[in-house]
Amino acid sequence: MFNSKRFLIVLTVSMMVFMSGCSLPGLSGPSRNTIVIGTLGTSESQIMGNMVRLMIEHYTNLKVNTVNNLGSSTVQHQAMMNGDVDITATRYTGTDLAGALGMKPVKEPKKALEIVQREFQERYNQTWFDSYGFANSYAFTVTKELANKEHLRTVSDLEKHAPDLKLGVDNAWLKQKGDGYEGFSQKYGFEFGKTFPMQIGLVYQAAANGKMDVVLAYTTDGRIQSFDLKVLQDDKHFFPPYDTSLVARNEVLEEHPELKGKLQKLSGKIDTETMQSLNYEADGKKKEPSIVAKNFLEKHNYFE
Repeated sequence: MFNSKRFLIVLTVSMMVFMSGCSLPGLSGPSRNTIVIGTLGTSESQIMGNMVRLMIEHYTNLKVNTVNNLGSSTVQHQAMMNGDVDITATRYTGTDLAGALGMKPVKEPKKALEIVQREFQERYNQTWFDSYGFANSYAFTVTKELANKEHLRTVSDLEKHAPDLKLGVDNAWLKQKGDGYEGFSQKYGFEFGKTFPMQIGLVYQAAANGKMDVVLAYTTDGRIQSFDLKVLQDDKHFFPPYDTSLVARNEVLEEHPELKGKLQKLSGKIDTETMQSLNYEADGKKKEPSIVAKNFLEKHNYFE
C-alpha cells in the first residue's frame, strides 16, 4: 500500500544526500554573514589565510571560518565554484594558468597576472587580486659556501661547473614537459653531471650536508634560510612566474563591498624574502601559522 508520508520522507532524505554530494566533503557552504577562507596544507598558505582572516576581522564585523588543508589548487578551485569557499588565500599564476584555465605557460609575470585576472572574471565571476608581492617559484639553489667559492650568482654561472655537479630534484620535474629538465637543458644549453630524484622536502638537507651540489627548491621555502642556502637567479627566465594572490567570489565582494578595499591592503606588501622569513618562522621555529600572521600584521599596524 502506498504511504505518501513515508514517500515524502524518503524523497526529502534522498534530495539532501544528493545535494550534499555536490559539495566537497566536510564543507556545507558559508552562511550569510560568515566569510569562508580556504587554504592549502602548506605553512605559506595557512599564514596567508590567517592574514586574510585577521584583516577581515580587524576591519569588519563579519565572522570568518577557515578551511585548511585543501589538497591542491584544483580542490581549491572546485570549492570556490561550488560556493563552499568564498576566498582562497594563495593562488599562483603559473599553476592556475595551466590548471584552472588550461592555457600555455606565460613567462612574463605582469602578463601572466593580467591573463588570470581577466579570465577568472570572465569565466568564473571571481576577482583575482594583485599579487601580495612574492612568487613561489622553482629555483636552483646551492650552499652559500659553494656560491662564494665559485662566484655563483645566476643559473648560467653553473654551466662551466655543471659536468662535475650533482643535482637533487623532485622526480616529477625530471620528466615534466615544457618547464622540466629537458626544456631547461635546451634553454640553458647544459646538463648536470648526475641527477638524483628526491622528495622535495629532502633537497634542502641534502644540499646543506654536501650530498648534493645543487638542488631545485622553492623560492619562498623557509628552509632556504634554515640551511643557509643561496637561490641563483633564473637569468634566462626559464621558469613560469608563480606570483601569489588571493581570489574571491564576486558575489561575496558585492554583498560585502567593504571587503575589497581592505583586502587590497595586502597587495604588494610581502616580497619573496619576507615570505621566506615568515615560512621559516613556521617551519623552522615551529610557530603556529596564525601566530606568525598576527605578529606580522601587528608589526605593520594592519597596513592602516
